[in-house]
Amino acid sequence: MNGLLGRKVGMTQMFAKNGELIPVTVIEIEPNVVTQVKTVETDGYNSIQLGVEDKRDKLASKAVLGHSKKANTAAKRKVKEIRIGEDQIGNYELGQTLDISMFTAGQLVDVQGTSKGKGFQGVIKRHNQATGPMTHGSRFHRRPGSMGAVAPQVFKGKALPGQMGGKTITVQNLEVVLVDVEKNAILVKGNVPGAKKSFVLVKSAIKENNKTRVAKDLVTYNTVAETSAE
Repeated sequence: MNGLLGRKVGMTQMFAKNGELIPVTVIEIEPNVVTQVKTVETDGYNSIQLGVEDKRDKLASKAVLGHSKKANTAAKRKVKEIRIGEDQIGNYELGQTLDISMFTAGQLVDVQGTSKGKGFQGVIKRHNQATGPMTHGSRFHRRPGSMGAVAPQVFKGKALPGQMGGKTITVQNLEVVLVDVEKNAILVKGNVPGAKKSFVLVKSAIKENNKTRVAKDLVTYNTVAETSAE
């Protein structure tokens, strides 16, 4: 499984030449550095650790600096470990740099991020439950309702008020609409979890079928200029 760390920039829209409007999320992916390679012999499983965005040495601990020095790179602001197969372990080496050239337009990817934190919320917002009557003497407005039987008083999994958001979410099978190598950015169809400027992990789809996908024929500024000139 291939993947890279990037930042969610925001959402916009693209147009295909057939008139289709495509909502896309822009993800900026700077070159990732392989900061560690784990194998079955040394760690019991195969994986690689990726680091992105340099940070000052004074902001990193001695342990982090020593870890980065082994890969001959600076301390990274964000690191993430990705499991890989036995047949892929030979494709990576310590200190190797990976960029968005591994992605192609039309490819399906899974995007993993941390959802927006909403703080402590009630059941109306957190679980989309209905409100009670608001007038005529009713005292049941936004309460969670019955807690269940006497014993056990609250069943495991009961929808109750609590912390909302701030969880790791993965959206699967998003189509890569455009890969801009010059700007280190890719555009994926649909929305991805997380706030703007938050880190996301873009990896090859684990449920991708074998169907051949064709990159969309997009309308560009150059295309519009050429059409106007004619």
